[in-house]
Amino acid sequence: MTGLIVVGTDGSAPATAAVRWAAEDAARSGAALRIVHVREPWNALVLLSGTGEENDSAEHGHRVLAAAAQRARDHTPDIKITTALATGAVVERLKSESERADVLVIGSRGVGGFAGLVLGSVGLALAGHAAGPVVIVRAPVRTAHGVIVVGFDGSEPSQAALEYAFARAQQSGSRLRAVHAWQMPMLSPYALGYSPVPKGVFADEAEAARRLLAPYRERRPDVAVEESTVCDHPVRVLSDASRRADLVVVGSRGLGGFGSAVLGSVSHGVLHRAHCPVAVVRPRLDER
Repeated sequence: MTGLIVVGTDGSAPATAAVRWAAEDAARSGAALRIVHVREPWNALVLLSGTGEENDSAEHGHRVLAAAAQRARDHTPDIKITTALATGAVVERLKSESERADVLVIGSRGVGGFAGLVLGSVGLALAGHAAGPVVIVRAPVRTAHGVIVVGFDGSEPSQAALEYAFARAQQSGSRLRAVHAWQMPMLSPYALGYSPVPKGVFADEAEAARRLLAPYRERRPDVAVEESTVCDHPVRVLSDASRRADLVVVGSRGLGGFGSAVLGSVSHGVLHRAHCPVAVVRPRLDER
């Protein structure tokens, strides 16, 4: 833990929501907040123009940062806030920032995104490549439920997700709903609907989930945990649970993922369908 939360902003509505979420998280955890705006000068065709547009781009960046910092101070006046104007590729610069942060927070899509898209290219790239946890915020949080939802399947990324979710629940005093959603093998007669799923199969899955959760419950006994084992698609289960949660936590990829994939289908699906902020957690290199 570095005691630093980094949030990226470009002045868009989702980025503004991300700044507020990050400020509240910093206030809760006692961390400092670093607000970063990345400008890509080649997009403005400034390298050959000689018109002063590069200076205008920098001034715009400083205005975006100043506005974001003021919003954070107005909402959480007691936290330490710094700002940084970076130049380069957005994903690469924010990825670099994530290496020294407890968590990287970004909006679901930025100024350049298409209106119909739930998640922009920057959010999708960072969710799979950042050095640590990435929280994607779509809109301002209107209702506090006091609940954090975490999905787990026993994979290494889901273990990192459990560690992060338990720590956040303890920090915020939230209840933790730990969801183990599983599906029958495709060729199973139960999956094909020819036979009802035996109670013993449910019992085995529930017992496996309890064993997976046991070490985390022992380390943080003061966290109130609700265990949920469901035979259904994880994306559907977690998306539904997100309606009554303040945060959904998932691993970057699960047991069924391809080894070369940095973002699995479940985390990808939850990012697009969740109704609250989503944290995507990868094991840090020094934790592997």
